[in-house]
Amino acid sequence: MSDDRDETSIPFNQDELDEAKRYSLVIEWSLRDDAFLVSVPELPGLRTHGATHTEAVAMGEDAIAVWLDGLRATGQVVPAPRFAAVPA
Repeated sequence: MSDDRDETSIPFNQDELDEAKRYSLVIEWSLRDDAFLVSVPELPGLRTHGATHTEAVAMGEDAIAVWLDGLRATGQVVPAPRFAAVPA
């Protein structure tokens, strides 16, 4: 787990978090929600948010890891990452 994550983060092993980091994160500021909203194009329906950009990234990576674990646990196909990450 990354040092900048707090104790409320879901504990995943490094391989699971590394896999999650291969997926695209679309992060948009929402004035209405006063938060950074996160979606993942490869995983339709996955949404999360963070108060800061850094928190949004961490929440997005955790959400991806949970989503992928759920797909595997239910025998569903895990979609491959489609987009290359662009540094912020």
